[in-house]
Amino acid sequence: KDYVKALRLRKDLFSEFLNYITINVSEFFRNPEQWKVLESDIIPCLLDRFGNLRVWSAACSTGEEPYSLVMLLNRFLPLEEIRVLATDIDEFALEKAMKGEYQQKSLENLPQGFREKYFEKISDTAYRIREEVKSCVTFKRHNLLRDSFPKNFNLVLCRNVLIYFTEEAKERIYRNLNHTLEKDGVLFVGNTEQILMSGRYGFRSFKTFFYAKEKDLKKSN
Repeated sequence: KDYVKALRLRKDLFSEFLNYITINVSEFFRNPEQWKVLESDIIPCLLDRFGNLRVWSAACSTGEEPYSLVMLLNRFLPLEEIRVLATDIDEFALEKAMKGEYQQKSLENLPQGFREKYFEKISDTAYRIREEVKSCVTFKRHNLLRDSFPKNFNLVLCRNVLIYFTEEAKERIYRNLNHTLEKDGVLFVGNTEQILMSGRYGFRSFKTFFYAKEKDLKKSN
């Protein structure tokens, strides 16, 4: 009881607690086959539909996902035209993401040539993402269960996080993600997170693990 009381009163203690209970396992181009679909089918379709893209990496962990997005989008757009919003509840993870330093193991799935183009080596086993890539990403703290959701996005990645939520929480988040996306915008989920009966949330299956917004739903509170 004393610890719960302290968590409510002390922001530093609560942040430390979140750092312990959140699972910050990530890597660049995690599940590479899905990223190939994103490159070959999803991004070209979205660019045709919307022109430039508003992109959100929700629950971005330590930054590998939003930086992967920037590198992939750079195959279609110059870096100065790429903007990615990246959010997470864990402030420690966000600090690491903004620092942009990673061990070699997390770079194993990078497409050929990406390590040389987008990273600088800082030790025998570590790399730093280049500043021109970092400048494309805005990192912010965001709680998927409590905070309001941003609007008017064309592509949202919310991957490998909802598996830890209750069914009730998932439903509320899917409805809020519907509100976040413009019509025909796409939600990209993790490889264990296929949405059953996606039409309930205003989505239609576009490709495996990709869902296009079909209609607007009333936003959840």
